[in-house]
Amino acid sequence: MNLFARQEADYLAAAQPLAARMRPRTLDEFAGQSHFLAESKQLRRMLKADRLGSVIFFGPPGTGKTTLARLIATQTQSEFVSVNAAAAGVKDVRAVLDVARDRLASSGTRTVLFIDELHRFNKAQQDVLLPDVEAGVVTLVGATTANPFFSLVAPLVSRSQIFEFKPLEIVEIRDLLTRALNDRQRGLGQLDVIVEDDALAFLAEVSDGDARRALNGLEVAVKSVEAGGTVTLDVAQESVQKKAIRYDATGDDHYDAASAFIKSMRGSDPDAAIYWMARMLEAGEDPRFIARRIVICASEDVGNADPQALVVANAAVQATEFVGMPECRIILSQAAIYIACAPKSNGAIVAIDAALSDVRNRRLLPVPVHLRDAHYSGAKRLGHGEGYQYAHSHEGGYVEQDYLGVERTYYEPTDRGFEAEIGVRLKTLRSRRQRTDEAADQQDA
Repeated sequence: MNLFARQEADYLAAAQPLAARMRPRTLDEFAGQSHFLAESKQLRRMLKADRLGSVIFFGPPGTGKTTLARLIATQTQSEFVSVNAAAAGVKDVRAVLDVARDRLASSGTRTVLFIDELHRFNKAQQDVLLPDVEAGVVTLVGATTANPFFSLVAPLVSRSQIFEFKPLEIVEIRDLLTRALNDRQRGLGQLDVIVEDDALAFLAEVSDGDARRALNGLEVAVKSVEAGGTVTLDVAQESVQKKAIRYDATGDDHYDAASAFIKSMRGSDPDAAIYWMARMLEAGEDPRFIARRIVICASEDVGNADPQALVVANAAVQATEFVGMPECRIILSQAAIYIACAPKSNGAIVAIDAALSDVRNRRLLPVPVHLRDAHYSGAKRLGHGEGYQYAHSHEGGYVEQDYLGVERTYYEPTDRGFEAEIGVRLKTLRSRRQRTDEAADQQDA
């Protein structure tokens, strides 16, 4: 390499952000994802055996999907070709596949085709990949932040191994930051800046497991102080943008957070419920969606154990519509805490689902003649309403009477909260009804 070329290469390297300069050069330098990349795990074994087929890397940004794809190409001595699905079309993909096919035929060199944001390809574009992926012309490494089981076509998923990337642990992020501070060639070691422990801890935690975000924040912090200076906690806090909440309003983040929120209320954990609600609100979730979840939980999981829960939840819906953000966060918090702390019963949903199952799967029950509508002309001629007993005309507002025509039980009250009182009363009424039925049977006999 001549002097000019060397200077140009050095300039380009220096112009790269710290996260790009500190990319791991070997699998041993790679941080995180030990659940599939540790020595005894599947991906490492596939690489050692040189039997890597097409793979899909699924996970949040900054967890190493692109970096690992490059390392795979190096490890397998393959040509690395990168395509961004947001900018490429079918013509571009076909051109890459043609070159890869020629390369394999002429020199035996395999091609690792890395497609970033693979979920942005439509069905036709994904289908173009199938023949060459199946024939082994290319080793496809697709990266996506969307759940591949929903965002990719089934044939492509079935031909690929799926590896889910997880956010890096705080200790892993801190190790990366420390390595960057000490590296005098690629990192920041030549600047001789001291970074206080609490500043380092802040950057490691605020990054949310995103290595790129942590390293970018560290670079800004270190380069914003004088040589030989100190990066304090205040400097670190001023060196990162407002924390961006990773949240796909139509994808897994939305459904997972909502699921955790509901299950926390059901599990009587108000602290967890408030955290998941705060996460949704901070990410921009529609507060009316959260209010609707609270209403559903009030009936599905609290029910008659505390009938007031539905009243509180419904009031929260109306107040949320009336007040809006940011004040409605308080109203939603109050309602969620009430639901989480209320006694629980799923008797209402069990009852209606059991009845719906009978309606859908068993013979429909005719309405007993004495319960049929008797208000129209000619109803009496059909005998409709004959023999019906008006409950309020009897002592206690109750009379033993058949309302279904068969013996079935759908609602089973629990012994929790107000439902315990309902259970006692219902047990008494059912016992009276059963004795009446038995007496009628004996009389018929």
